[in-house]
Amino acid sequence: MSSYRHILETSAAAHQRGDSATLALVVETEGSTYVGPGAMALFGAREGHVGWLSGGCLEPEIEKRARSAAAQSRIEWMDIDTRDDEDLIGGSALGCRGRLRLALLPLAALSGWPALVEAWKEGRGILRLSVSTQGEVSAEAGELKQQWRMDAAHSKEFHTSAGTWNLAIPAPPAALVFGAGPETPTLLPLLRSLGWITTLVERRTRWLPEARHADVLIETSPQAALSTLDRAFDAALVMNHNFEMDREALEALAASELPFIGLLGPTRRREDLFRVLPPAAREALQPRLHSPVGLKLGGQGPEAIALSIAAQLQAYRFPQ
Repeated sequence: MSSYRHILETSAAAHQRGDSATLALVVETEGSTYVGPGAMALFGAREGHVGWLSGGCLEPEIEKRARSAAAQSRIEWMDIDTRDDEDLIGGSALGCRGRLRLALLPLAALSGWPALVEAWKEGRGILRLSVSTQGEVSAEAGELKQQWRMDAAHSKEFHTSAGTWNLAIPAPPAALVFGAGPETPTLLPLLRSLGWITTLVERRTRWLPEARHADVLIETSPQAALSTLDRAFDAALVMNHNFEMDREALEALAASELPFIGLLGPTRRREDLFRVLPPAAREALQPRLHSPVGLKLGGQGPEAIALSIAAQLQAYRFPQ
C-alpha cells in the first residue's frame, strides 16, 4: 500500500519504535509566516527530519532544541520573531515578517499517542490538542482521550502569553476511487502526499497491482463497496476506462451522499452514460457531478490528467 505517511503517522511509528523523537508544534503565529497554528515537524525519528516550519532556515535551530526536549523529557518552547528589518535582511529569518511560537513535545512522554493518531487517520474525529505552559497536555480523537503531565522549560515570553493553546487538526480528506488505470501511479501518490487517504475499488486482475499506491483496496462491486465503508469520504472518482463499469459506479454513487463525484472522460461520454442511467440516478448525480473531472491546466497524457484531478480535489476540499 501507499508508502507516503503524514507527519502524525510518522510520529506514531516513531513512538512505537521508541525513537528519541520530538514533535514540534506551532501553537501561535503573528504576521506573515510560512505555516499556521497546528503545523508540525518531527525531529529525531529514524526517518530523520520530517516536515517544514520554514523554508529551511529555522529547522537546524529547532532540531537542537528538539534534541534537548527529548533528552530531558520535558516541553521546550521557542519564540521566533522575525518582524524586524535586521532579521529580514540578515538571512536568518523566515523570509517574511512574522512570529512563530512552538511547543516541542517529547514523544516518549505521550503514552497512547499511536492510538490517537490511528483514530484521526481513520476519520473518527478531529485531533484536538491542548498544551499549557504548566506542562499539561491533552489530546482527543473520536472516542479516545489522553492527558499527560510533564516538566516544562520556563519561558518568559510564553508565560506572558496565552498560557494554554487549543488546536484542532482536521481529519485527513478521503477519496474513493472507482477503477485503476494509467493515471493511478501518479494520481494516488500525489493525493497521498497532499494528505488524502485513498481507497481503490478495483476487481480486474490486470489493474490489481496498482493497488499498491492506495491505502485500502476493495475488490468488489461499487454497490457492495459503498455498503461496507466505515468512514466518510469527501470525494469519489469514477475512472474505470470501461463504459459499463463506469455506469455501474455512477448508479451506485447516485444513491450515496458523497458531495463530490468526478467522472473521467469527455463530455460526450458523460452524455452517453446518462442516457443509460435511470432518471432518478441522473437527477441525484447532476448537482454533484464534475465531468470532465480535472482543472484545465494544459498538457497531455496520464500524468497531466492526474495533476489536473488532484488540483481540482485540493481546490474543492481546501477553498481559499
